[in-house]
This record gives sequence, structure tokens and C-alpha cells, in this order.
Amino acid sequence: MRYLHCSDVHVTDNYAGRQLLRLGWRRWIAMAELQLGGRARRFAQAEETLRRIARDAGGLGVDHVIVSGDLTAYSMPEEFTRARAALAPWVESPARATVIPGNHDRYTPGALASRRFERSFGQLMSSDIPELAVEDGFPVVRLLGQYDAVVGLCSARVPRFPGMSFGVIGQAQLQALKHLLAHPRLAGRAVLVAVHHAPFKANGQPDRPSHGLVDAEELLALLPGPRFAVLHGHIHHRFHHPATAGRPHIFGAGSSTEAGDEGYWVLETAAGQLSSARALRPQPLMPAAVAGTA
Repeated sequence: MRYLHCSDVHVTDNYAGRQLLRLGWRRWIAMAELQLGGRARRFAQAEETLRRIARDAGGLGVDHVIVSGDLTAYSMPEEFTRARAALAPWVESPARATVIPGNHDRYTPGALASRRFERSFGQLMSSDIPELAVEDGFPVVRLLGQYDAVVGLCSARVPRFPGMSFGVIGQAQLQALKHLLAHPRLAGRAVLVAVHHAPFKANGQPDRPSHGLVDAEELLALLPGPRFAVLHGHIHHRFHHPATAGRPHIFGAGSSTEAGDEGYWVLETAAGQLSSARALRPQPLMPAAVAGTA
């Protein structure tokens, strides 16, 4: 089977045109990163780039799209709506897509309480092994074909303060994952585990405490060897650490829509193993006049 893995697409609303009271104090602080830090400029074309990626998936013969979080800039309702529209038609069916939230999709208590992520992507949360969904639908399991399984975990928590963007899977989900991996329906399958936060950085070192995945070692200990892969985002660098005898493949998708570093992974599996991986860039959209004459 063939998969497209992208992440950190950060569809960004026009924050300069928003009333400050609606934004809330957390986003007031984030405005410095958005405007002065250049994030708004780097993600100005994020929605269009995401549409290109969704279109590429069809042209590449992809069976399933995996998005490992940070659909939005700062959890605004309109950002979720636009991200979902850009990913159509993939996100219409759980058989075609697995999408998990990132820390930017859980940016405020209000976004979590009003279930903004679920209102746009909740149709993908049905699990093929629902009795082991222990925390707001996670882990979500998708059994694909005879030899594959995709497992979505949630590591995103509302930060106590902007900048404290570490992730925690938690014991409930980790224990559920342990039981899942021993489940007879997963026997012999390639298992692709999607989680937002990175187990470690591109150089193989743990991320800083305020940004990393707190229970990374516990996660990796459950996934020994090349039958498994962890697909993550959060760190805006695209990289692959091949599996070892005791560790899974690890794929960082980078930021798939960031200007100048757009890209995604195309992964292929065969007979319960990862068989190939390619890092690709989104193809440009053809002008309507040219497309009409093709």
C-alpha cells in the first residue's frame, strides 16, 4: 500500500483583522511569533500548498493520507474549516485518511472545550478496534488491506503558557497501544504510528524539555524493529531514521507547507514491512488554460 505523510500545515487566518478580545491573551503573545518572527509570511500560501499536496496524493496513487497534526496556526475555527476543505476528498472517509491534532490545534482551553478539531475531523475518529480507544477516541486504529495498520495517538495538550509546547501521550494510551500490538488483528501487519511530537530530533538527540515528547522512550520501547514506523511532525525538519533491531523507523514530515521547505513523504509497504520511502515536493498547479488543453 502507498501512504502520503504530511504535517504542520498551519493554515493561518488573518489575525491582524481580528478583534483582540476574540483572540484571547494566548494569541496576543503568539502575534509576536506570527508577525515579528515571520510565521505569517512563511505560511501565507499554506492552504494552497495543502491543496497541491492533496492533489498530488491522487496522482501518485496513494491509498491513505496521514497528517500528524498542526492543521492550524492557533486553533481558530476558520483555520480548521479551511484545512478540512483543502484536504478534500481524502478526509471524507476513515479508510482514506488518518488525521491527529498537534499542539497548535489544542492551543487554547476554548479550542479543546468546544472540540474544534473534532468538529472538522471527527468523522475520521472511528476505530477498527474501538474497545481500546481509551482517551477521546485515541488510539484510533485503521486496519488497511491484509498487511497494514495505522494507529493514531494524541500527544497534544493545551499548554500552560505559550512556548511550553511539549507533548505527552500518557499511560492510558501507551497501555492501550501495548494491548493493540498484541491483538491478533494486528499480527503480521506493518504498523504505522502517527503522533505529533517527535521522539527525538534529526540528529538523534532528545528535544528540549519544553518542546519534546515526554514519554518518547516508553513509546519507542513498544515498537521494536522494522515492522513499525513512527510518523511525526512538530519539529520543522524532514528526516528519516531507519529502523534498527530494537527501534522503529522514524519519519519527521517537517512542515509540509512552509515556504521554501514544502514537502512530504510517500511510503510504501509490502507483506507487512515498509518497502520504500521518498521525500517529495508538491507539484505546482497547472494554469486553468493549460490544464484544459491537456
